[in-house]
Amino acid sequence: MSMQIQRPSPSEYASFYAGYVSRVPEGDLLGILESQIGRVQTAFGSVPRDKEQFRYATDKWSIRELLSHVIDAERVMGFRAFCFSRGDENTLPSFSENDYVRNVSLEEVPLTKLIEEYELVRRGHVAFMTKLTADAWVRSGIANGNAVTVRALAYILAGHLEHHLGVLESKYLT
Repeated sequence: MSMQIQRPSPSEYASFYAGYVSRVPEGDLLGILESQIGRVQTAFGSVPRDKEQFRYATDKWSIRELLSHVIDAERVMGFRAFCFSRGDENTLPSFSENDYVRNVSLEEVPLTKLIEEYELVRRGHVAFMTKLTADAWVRSGIANGNAVTVRALAYILAGHLEHHLGVLESKYLT
């Protein structure tokens, strides 16, 4: 049984997430989250092995680091959604995406392994989200000093990926 998850209102997330939420097309959110797995496989899977460490500028992430960042954000936002969906009232911390990328060693990790990891993490989030009740979707908590609902976090996950797929296409694969 599929449940239509309504787009969150701007009051359900911090304003700096508005760009991500706006990138999510109308439609079945869980279907969108599921379909993005194939889009990641196609987009990142098209990168030749000798281009995986490519940076379009010296201060920008490599393609491997870009996907690693997407995975990190997937884990963090998914964990937040999980906690808040279960009624956890603990305040959750922020995370520094640059520190996370800086503190992972990707020299020996082929992009194919990162694509597999992304798929596993996303499939886990979709599996947990398919079991959420209508009440759980609108539960909220505090993360990074801001209130956010579970459904907003799901939209942020989808929109964050859309953003980075766009960056991959426009900055790395041109």
